[in-house]
Amino acid sequence: MIKSAIPDAIDIICRVMGCVSDDIADIELLKKGMTNKSISFCVGSGPKEGKYIMRIPGEGTDKLINRHNEEEVFKAISGVGICDAPVYINPNNGYKITRYIENTRVCNVKNDTDITKCMAKLRSLHKLELRVGHEFDIFAQLEFYEQLWQGKPSVYDDYLETKEKIIRLKEVIDGLDKGWCLTHIDAVSDNFLFYPTVDGDEGLQLVDWEYSGMQDPHVDVAMFGIYAKYNKQQMDKLIDIYFENKCDKQTRLKIYCYIAICGLLWSNWCEYKHKLGVEFGNYSLYQYRYAKDYFAYVDELLKNGV
Repeated sequence: MIKSAIPDAIDIICRVMGCVSDDIADIELLKKGMTNKSISFCVGSGPKEGKYIMRIPGEGTDKLINRHNEEEVFKAISGVGICDAPVYINPNNGYKITRYIENTRVCNVKNDTDITKCMAKLRSLHKLELRVGHEFDIFAQLEFYEQLWQGKPSVYDDYLETKEKIIRLKEVIDGLDKGWCLTHIDAVSDNFLFYPTVDGDEGLQLVDWEYSGMQDPHVDVAMFGIYAKYNKQQMDKLIDIYFENKCDKQTRLKIYCYIAICGLLWSNWCEYKHKLGVEFGNYSLYQYRYAKDYFAYVDELLKNGV
C-alpha cells in the first residue's frame, strides 16, 4: 500500500541501493516534520543491506529550500564529527537517504544535562569556523517568506507595526560584534539526535542542515530557545549554558535581537505554510510573541544604556 503511494521514492531507492522493489521491506511513515515527511525502510539483500530513512520534501518546500546550498553544507561538514554523511542526496528534488540509527532520542528541552550537551555540540561546530559560499540573510528571508503570501495580509492585525520594529533591530545588530561562520540556523531541539554508542555511552549528532549558511553563530542559540518555547528565565539560562556563564551584556542584547527577529521570521514561514493548508498549532503564535516581547526587552535595555 505504501509502495504504491510513493512510486518516485521507490524508484530512487532501487537505483541508489542497486536492488529491486521486492527487496524493499518494512516501509514505515515516520512522524511528519515541519518541512518534510520521512519514511524508514529496509533493504533485504545486496551490498547495501540494512535500514535507512528517506526524506521526502513537503508542501511548498521547493520555494523554501535551496537544495544545492544544502549539498554544499554537507560537503563542508563531512568528516568533522558533527553529523553522518547522507548515503544519497539529490539537490534537484530534495530527496535524501541516510542510515537509520537505532534507539535514538531527541533533546529534552527541560533536562539541563541534555541542554548542556547540545550547547557544547553547537560550540564545537562554531569553533570550526567552517565556510560555505552562501549565507542565510535573516532580513532577506523575512521579506522572502512574506512575498510568498502573494499579497494576502497577515493574520495578525498589528503585523506591519511589529515588522517595522523588527527591521529597526538591524541597525542595533550591525553596531555589535558578530562572528561569521557556517551556522546551522535550524538548531532546534528535535535536530539534536542522541544515540547509543558501542561502548555503552551516548553520542550526539546535529542533523537537518536545510537552512544552514554563513551567519553569526549566536543565531543558533536564539533558534534553540524559541523552538523550545522558553520563557525569559529559561532563555537567559540557555545563554549562560552556551557561554559557560561568560556572556557579556552586549552579546546577550544581540541574542535578544536575534530572538525577536527569528521569531518574526518563523512566524512568516508559518503563515506561508498556513496558506498552503499546513497548520502548526500555537507554534506560529509563540514565534510572533517572541518578536513582540523581545523587541520590547531590547528597547528597554537600550533606553537604560546597555
